[in-house]
Amino acid sequence: MIRTRSGRWIWVLGLLAFIAAQPAIAQQDSEADDAVDEEFLQTEARPEIDEFLEGELDVLAGVGETYDAGDRRDPFVSLLTSQRMTTARGPRPEGIPGLAIDDIEITGIFITADGPVAQIRVADKRKSYLLREGDQLYDGDVTSISFDEVVFKQILDDPAALKPFRPVVKELRPQGGQ
Repeated sequence: MIRTRSGRWIWVLGLLAFIAAQPAIAQQDSEADDAVDEEFLQTEARPEIDEFLEGELDVLAGVGETYDAGDRRDPFVSLLTSQRMTTARGPRPEGIPGLAIDDIEITGIFITADGPVAQIRVADKRKSYLLREGDQLYDGDVTSISFDEVVFKQILDDPAALKPFRPVVKELRPQGGQ
């Protein structure tokens, strides 16, 4: 579109002048940014930043904001690591609430006017307890008692499991027929 030789030269010289001016413009922008950064650091915003960072350090140290998952799975705990329920729930209480389903054996079942009752013995063979439907144990509860078995609902501590519990059936075994 530029048809003359002198017009082309003027256009080329203008382009070269523009390219030569770019480093000077970039340097001016950099100096302006440095001046703004220095001005920002000297303002009153710095104590707010320090407070925010102190709050973040408190959270990392376990002080301050926490998350209580309640009965739900904690979304902040990895599914790849298994945590035992005994450590999460603390020490076992005395009596029936402290018994684990895996540690007991059924020694007798009685049908009473108030419903069926199961007699159990703890694995160490020193104590015996009576269970009714609905009784809470350390890792589950009694769901049903029939003539020859007791069904428990054992709570699982496996976050990868489809159900948070599993049924456990313990059969009555007479003492002489083991």
